[in-house]
Amino acid sequence: MTESYVIVGAGPVGRQTAELLRDRGDQVAVVTRSGRGVIDGVRSVAADATDSAALSKVADGAAALFNCANPGDYTRWQEMWPPLAESLLATAERTGALLAVTSNLYPYGPTTAPMVEGQPDAATDHKGRLRADMWTEAKARHDAGRIRMVEVRGSDYVGAGVGENGHITRHVPAASRGKAAWVIGKADQPHTWTDVADVARTLVAVAGRPDCWGRVWHVPSNEPRSQRQALTEVLAAGGYEPVAVRAIPMPALRGLAMVNPLMREIAELSYMWTRPYVLDSSRTQQTLNLRPTPWEEVCRRTLAGN
Repeated sequence: MTESYVIVGAGPVGRQTAELLRDRGDQVAVVTRSGRGVIDGVRSVAADATDSAALSKVADGAAALFNCANPGDYTRWQEMWPPLAESLLATAERTGALLAVTSNLYPYGPTTAPMVEGQPDAATDHKGRLRADMWTEAKARHDAGRIRMVEVRGSDYVGAGVGENGHITRHVPAASRGKAAWVIGKADQPHTWTDVADVARTLVAVAGRPDCWGRVWHVPSNEPRSQRQALTEVLAAGGYEPVAVRAIPMPALRGLAMVNPLMREIAELSYMWTRPYVLDSSRTQQTLNLRPTPWEEVCRRTLAGN
């Protein structure tokens, strides 16, 4: 049966989700501010997603509304996310569409053990609290019967189209020319990497499973690899030699944070790069019978698509 879906955001996750839904024969609309052509066979809509009245017109009759947005200015999340999150909630309530949210691991805060679904959101930094509060509000409205929602959380992105927004992918162009890479924190701490294609597969899967709604699900992700290992293996997928991977000293990062707003935001989350940062996705894999894309394929797609 053909369904209608609306996706807010045309980044790598939004694009992958749109392609999955299109390829199975569903009708898909992607909402962006510009409305410029995004994907063959997918309707592009120019709308301000913070305007719930406008968004509701697009989502009227849709089975699900996918939040794949990611405000581009990392330093302005505190002002940009709340009106967008509220508009999505209001649209879901007005139209009855399931709200499927793409999120990250920020709400959990610093941790010393693999992150599992259901553990407390213990973040104290403002970005982590922001994402945790978004989940809490959406969950409260779901439990009150006002909306239906589900949230998917993944770790740092790799895969096609991530580019400058990824901690590994941003280094690929220069590293493929033999240039050294300077990474945040420690270069050899185990870290989980999530393929954007697997984020999309998980979103589509949980959106079609009412028994999954009202909960957080982790994106199936491969075994953790350090920043050095991940970059080296991505390069190897194209036959490139390893490059030097050096860590930016924490005192230097803190110094930059005093004068650079973006570095200030990154420094606040530096715990992710100075200790193991591992995502456990076993529950999703078992419940939904999903597996992460094989790492070798992830590396090839990461190299080819960035």
